[in-house]
Amino acid sequence: MFIIIAGFFGCDGNGQSDLDTLQVDRYVEQLRKGKYDSYELPAFTADDIPALLAYSKETQQIKGFPTNPISSAWTAECSLGMYVLWTIESIRAVSIDSKFLIGRFPSQNPFVELKKDPSAVITNTAVQEDIVAFYFDWWENNKGNDFEEYKHIDPLATSIYRWH
Repeated sequence: MFIIIAGFFGCDGNGQSDLDTLQVDRYVEQLRKGKYDSYELPAFTADDIPALLAYSKETQQIKGFPTNPISSAWTAECSLGMYVLWTIESIRAVSIDSKFLIGRFPSQNPFVELKKDPSAVITNTAVQEDIVAFYFDWWENNKGNDFEEYKHIDPLATSIYRWH
């Protein structure tokens, strides 16, 4: 059983996970090429948020990315930018030990839904632009502070959206 679990989380023979040393640029390149082969999101930190935000407006559709294994809503494609934003949300969710975490997945899927109508899942470019704006505002308003001071602030709190 241990071998299966270790393989699932991508540990090498020394117990070191590739996810602990992965760089943002390499991660994004692997996502673009459909070559990201882990079942989990990388162990990025708040220090990686600026580099991730640089890719948040990317609209290229990607395939072959990891998703939360408990989700019954599966999507074959996602825009690179939304996936990167979901990765940023993972950093925040892990840091606050969110009750919604499964592994490092901050929600069930890398797309948003309307708070008032959870059945309204939205994946278009206009919504991505909105989500990008909320995350940029959250970052710009707080980046001079210690992450501990603002990690509890949900970038989408004042929006009509939430992660699915």
